Amino acid sequence: MQKLVVYDSQYGNTQKIAEVIAGVIGAKAVNYQNFDPAALKNTGLLIVGSPTQGGRATAGLQAVLDSIPAEGLRGIKFAVFDTRFLESEQNFALKLLLKTIGYAASKISVFLKSKGGEEVVPPEGFIVKEKSGPLADGEPERAKKWAESFRN
Repeated sequence: MQKLVVYDSQYGNTQKIAEVIAGVIGAKAVNYQNFDPAALKNTGLLIVGSPTQGGRATAGLQAVLDSIPAEGLRGIKFAVFDTRFLESEQNFALKLLLKTIGYAASKISVFLKSKGGEEVVPPEGFIVKEKSGPLADGEPERAKKWAESFRN
C-alpha cells in the first residue's frame, strides 16, 4: 500500500513541511490540485496538510476532501498538519480570534474521521513567522520527528 501526502500551500511553507514528511515516510507529496481521490484505493497512509485560513483548511483543499465519498477512507490511516502563527506571539485581538476560530488541522482530522479514516497521531501545527513565512526556526526538524512517529 502506498503512502501519500496531499497538501495546499499558499506561500510554500506548507509545501516544505509536506516534502519533509514525505521524505521521512517514503511517500509522494502531491499538491491538492494534482490529487485524484481514486488514488486512495491503493493508499494505506494519507497525510493531509494545509495553511490555516480563517481557522480552517484552504477552500481548494477542502473541496477536494469533500469529493471523497462517504466511507471513502475506510481502512486508511491518516495524519493531519497545518501551518499557523504562534498564538503566544500575537497581539491580544489576534490571540482572541485564534482561540475562537481554532486551526485547520483539528477540523481536517474530524472531517477525515467522518469519512471512515483512522487517525494515527494527533493533529499537528507547524509555525510560520509571518503570513507569508518563513517557517519558524526548527520547524522542518520538528516535522521530521513528527513523521518518524508514524512512518511504519
